[in-house]
Amino acid sequence: MLSILLVDDDQEFTKVASHIMEFLGHTVDIAHDLKQAHEWLENNSFDHVLLDFMLPDGSGLHLMDRLKQLSVMPKVTFITGHPSVKSVVAELCGPKVDYLIKPIQREDLERVLSGAKPKQIASAIKMPPMHFGCLVGESAPMQQLYSMIERVAKTSANVMLMGESGVGKEVVAAAIHSASGLKGPLVATNCGGLSKELIGSELFGHEKGAFTGAIAQKTGVFEQAENGTLFLDEVTEMPIDMQPTLLRVLETKQVIRVGSTKETAVNCRIVSATNRSLQQIAEQNILREDIYFRLAVFPIEIPPLRQRTADISLLAKLFLLQFNNENNTSYVLTAAQIKRLEAYDWPGNVRELRHTIHRAVIMSDTKSSHLVLPEVFASPFSFNKDKQQGLTAGKTIEEVEKELIYLTLKKVDGNKTLAAEMLGISAKTLYNRLHAYGGLGEFS
Repeated sequence: MLSILLVDDDQEFTKVASHIMEFLGHTVDIAHDLKQAHEWLENNSFDHVLLDFMLPDGSGLHLMDRLKQLSVMPKVTFITGHPSVKSVVAELCGPKVDYLIKPIQREDLERVLSGAKPKQIASAIKMPPMHFGCLVGESAPMQQLYSMIERVAKTSANVMLMGESGVGKEVVAAAIHSASGLKGPLVATNCGGLSKELIGSELFGHEKGAFTGAIAQKTGVFEQAENGTLFLDEVTEMPIDMQPTLLRVLETKQVIRVGSTKETAVNCRIVSATNRSLQQIAEQNILREDIYFRLAVFPIEIPPLRQRTADISLLAKLFLLQFNNENNTSYVLTAAQIKRLEAYDWPGNVRELRHTIHRAVIMSDTKSSHLVLPEVFASPFSFNKDKQQGLTAGKTIEEVEKELIYLTLKKVDGNKTLAAEMLGISAKTLYNRLHAYGGLGEFS
């Protein structure tokens, strides 16, 4: 019989899981956040701790320091709904740590409590190095990014992350938080995903009865991130009339909950993110100048994937390894497939690459290790975006036509029949155009 501490904020899950473990003959105590977990550990010892990776008051990783200080460290099993967390746990924690992916079955609980290892197909893919526990890449642009993270992590300066959609701004925010060694949690909120009516409540909190539907007091993300990091994603999408309130908080480090007159002190580093360019920010009146200078004390430009081609292979292998672990498969990438991936410019960046690998895993035969990559990588959105970028003032019709033909061929990996269909011309006309441009070149 084991003494077990179950730490998870999902009350329905804790109820079911505790019943299963009690049926198996174990005793179970429950904590719904880090604070309650620390209270249980004050006067009790446990053989096994089942620990949710994401809790209301921080990451379950914060409890690991406390557990490691115990005279006898219990076995720890992380619980998460995100398969990618497995690689982070493996990187950051020692051999006494396991993990479970929700939804969890009775057999999963029996396995981790008995210490048995799950049956896995041996993978031919080696885990690439993880920087700050979450970033992958060895290219020169990424080395420069790591250097900037290390520099700003030693300070309390606010950081603004800039870059195209899909480059991984939230992952970089997590890296900055990890490198800073802050005691508080990393709390993230998307300013573009909140309605104008609710953004004040989300950021600063509200009192019970402050507005219709406010049936209880709510703590805003500034307070939730106390002594930690607050990540404001898509900060340039915040309504302009809400920005003076944000500016006041940045200047005074005091928040006033909606429906209250009392000021509450807050202490957290702000990491914000936007996919808007500096020119757009300056010209389109989407972010006040005084707020920009408060948020962008240390701006960091995250390089798009096309500028770090050397990292494509590492990222593709990492994603494939994660999907292999999740699905108990053993797919591998061939040298030719990696070359294909590296030849594409990935307008959707790391997000698009991960989506492509995921799609390939779904398309492939589970009885084989052969991975079937899609015939065409490009999405209709990226194709249209690239096509529009080629239409600039001053170009002749012949130049635009040539650029469009070569762009289309690149998108379909040189398939001239498919390219002709997409362009609405015959294959003969396409060949004539290519010969007029000086031959087939790389598409021969």
